[in-house]
Amino acid sequence: MKEVLATKYLLVIGDGMADDPVPRLENKTPLQAASIPAIDRMAARGTVGSVVNCPPPLPAGSETAILSIFGCDPLQYFTGRSPMEAAAAGIVLRPGDAAFRCNLISVEDGDGPLAEKKLLSHSAGSIDGASALEAVEALLGDARFAGAMAEARMELHRFPAFRQIAVQHESDISGIRFTPPHDHLGEKAGRHFPAGNDRAAVFTRLMLLAHEILDHHPAAEKRRAEGKLPANGIWFWAEGTAVALPSFREQYGLDGAVVSAVPLCHGIGVLRGLEMVEVEGATGELDTNFSGKLEAAWEKLRQYDFVCLHLEAPDECTHNGDLPGKLQAIERLDSRLVGPLLERLEQAGEEHRVLLLSDHKTLTATRGHCGDPAPFLLYDSRRDTGNGGTYDEPAGEKGPFVDNGSVLLDLLFETGKSGKEEL
Repeated sequence: MKEVLATKYLLVIGDGMADDPVPRLENKTPLQAASIPAIDRMAARGTVGSVVNCPPPLPAGSETAILSIFGCDPLQYFTGRSPMEAAAAGIVLRPGDAAFRCNLISVEDGDGPLAEKKLLSHSAGSIDGASALEAVEALLGDARFAGAMAEARMELHRFPAFRQIAVQHESDISGIRFTPPHDHLGEKAGRHFPAGNDRAAVFTRLMLLAHEILDHHPAAEKRRAEGKLPANGIWFWAEGTAVALPSFREQYGLDGAVVSAVPLCHGIGVLRGLEMVEVEGATGELDTNFSGKLEAAWEKLRQYDFVCLHLEAPDECTHNGDLPGKLQAIERLDSRLVGPLLERLEQAGEEHRVLLLSDHKTLTATRGHCGDPAPFLLYDSRRDTGNGGTYDEPAGEKGPFVDNGSVLLDLLFETGKSGKEEL
């Protein structure tokens, strides 16, 4: 008697790969211009629609979108990005604590004040891990900065990447406006300093002091000499307080794993009770370890019935103004991850359902995020819808519209709880 295998469920997120038409691509979007035969093969047999993952007035970014995609309505559960990233790092927030992303950034060179300098990179030129730690140690080893942090009741948790996490104890962030640096590249930094009330001044003071310390530090000068952008500043944003998310197993009856290079994705997974899978050499950039992520996803698909595979590279390439890189990232998602995984599932005789989507748009025109509906693809290996379409933004606009992204997993798992007709 033939063994009946459980259906495998694969969630694939190409971060920020959706876009608006780009004049340099003959007014096609990167998804339309890229060669993605494996994804388009699923689209031809499946359903392509559009979804709102970033409901106003919440931020148009992954902190909102991925929370939504993971089945948690952000209007109910969102308290800020950093608490979710802190969870991935094992940082426990106590009552009264607030967490912040503290990016290492690059601003333009010059003798003027930081406020008048333009933001060049939200990631200090995609800084490598060793250089990131060197910059952080330069700050924490400076008595002035260490003293200012202590006075502000703040701790800085070190990570080998541009993404650092700060925690403020006995914090009151009400009324303070913090701005994502990647949404304002090319603009003067001072326009986007923390603002809103007097309590914002402590964060601005730390940012000014950090720039003073880092701008001509040997680590920054070394990167300049190598033709790289220096880590000559820090930027506080993504503020938030502790968050609790419902159990994934209790909601969907499944366990699973999250394969990603991004702490935000891992943190949401951890808070939902999913396994966090870190892959050596997974950078969140175009040079990420694609083969390692493929093998990790396949291994977890053998262990669990649900796996999320997240690729950050399309988003980072867009923030960096690298259109050819964005196209490459989308094509590598198809050829190095999606295509091989589908082939292995088919060869193993595994029935599978796939939800593939861009969490939000990241616009080539602005290098920033956009909360407009993004295209999603729902595919079932057992069925052919006969739609015969492709996966891109125009196809999504012609297909079913989902106004609340938190129901997407109900559609993937066919729970019948989404309130939508089965797609």
